[in-house]
Amino acid sequence: MGDCPPATALDVHHHIDTGYSAPIMLKRRRQAQMEDQIVDENVTTMLGAGVIEEGNGAWGFPVVLVRKNDGEVRFCVDYRALNMVTKKDVYPRPRIDETLEALGGTLLFTALDLRTGYWQIRVAPEDQDKTAFMTRRGLYKFVRMPFGLTNAPSTFQRMMNGVLRGLTWVTCLVSLDDIVAFTSGGIERHVVELANVLERLSQAGLR
Repeated sequence: MGDCPPATALDVHHHIDTGYSAPIMLKRRRQAQMEDQIVDENVTTMLGAGVIEEGNGAWGFPVVLVRKNDGEVRFCVDYRALNMVTKKDVYPRPRIDETLEALGGTLLFTALDLRTGYWQIRVAPEDQDKTAFMTRRGLYKFVRMPFGLTNAPSTFQRMMNGVLRGLTWVTCLVSLDDIVAFTSGGIERHVVELANVLERLSQAGLR
């Protein structure tokens, strides 16, 4: 997972609107001892990075470990039940065909990727209990935005569009935490336009 950078300097919080739904507390799934060790290691890392805190609320969801193609095991929380009762935030993301069209005639481009981008956004304090997950060691809640929440991509894309307003579709493209700065001019122009993108990210406290 790596170290977690500080939260963005922007006043951006992820909200989870569950309306009048009653709290959901699901049973913890039994796992092999080796899997429990992996979960414990991830919890220790996230506690140290300030991504999670111990919880004491009425919500709780099971942890699932997903093995990626490269053999790495990813720590995930099964938020399907939470997502079903969450009011959807329908915010558009760039279409692939529009992205390819915007890059037509591009001579130079630089690809950027924010480090643990989701974790740079805070979860609204009143909604942190809803992100809780269970392990053999106890209940924990996210204070930074985790993966798996239905509206997390919308929250992130909206923030990035705001940070790079006036530059997107002109000198850069952004899809969640992936940014491409591009130019149809020479290297000098590209350096200037890339610097503008980096300056916006720096002002927002994004890394």
